[in-house]
Amino acid sequence: MGSLGGDAEPQGARRRPRFLCLHGFRTSGEIMRKQVLGKWPADVTARLDLVFADAPFPAEGKSDVDGIFDPPYYEWFQFDKSFMEYRNFDKCLAYIEELMIKDGPFDGLMGFSQGSILSAALPGLQEQGLALTRVPKVKYLIIIGGAKFQSPTVASKAYANKIACPSLHFIGENDFLKVHGEKLIESCVDPFVIRHPKGHTVPRLDDESLVVMHRFLEKIEGEVLEYSSKDVNETEVGM
Repeated sequence: MGSLGGDAEPQGARRRPRFLCLHGFRTSGEIMRKQVLGKWPADVTARLDLVFADAPFPAEGKSDVDGIFDPPYYEWFQFDKSFMEYRNFDKCLAYIEELMIKDGPFDGLMGFSQGSILSAALPGLQEQGLALTRVPKVKYLIIIGGAKFQSPTVASKAYANKIACPSLHFIGENDFLKVHGEKLIESCVDPFVIRHPKGHTVPRLDDESLVVMHRFLEKIEGEVLEYSSKDVNETEVGM
């Protein structure tokens, strides 16, 4: 479990939005941490409290990043070639909930690839009472190289309603999931979109991307501040 959160923030300091980060298929939390830290500027990552977790299952096959990043590699669940049938999916959801209980509370989820497909589905599954029933509502999403679940069994529940929470989407011009990522955006009420010329990767942020990123951060920082003030007031009333 890796974190950019560091030590506890000083009393009275503005609380940063806290995100649980779900890595891509057959990679790891440490690999995602290196991808984000290596490509996003410090004035972006310093505004977020990011916690990078490993998926519950060791990779059952070769990783696409073998030779680029060191093992071990993990996967969140297993699937068939058509991405229509999933194995260990319920165990995966339970594992994520335990992470959120142990290391939370979290304001949002950030995912890449398999982790982003999971992240985007969880608010809807939570709304339906099918996942994350013991943790606070997921308020924000950061989706990098995302898509929807293709199985009607999962999709009918995860996307029964539009995804209401503010979401930031990275769409790569040469990403093999681009079409699916665009369809996911159509299912969101308040999407912020960053487009980049690369493929299925965590991209660097150019000037145009930074404008969108900072707009998204300003929005969620303001809301987190409101939530924090409300929590303090409720605590004082209860004393």
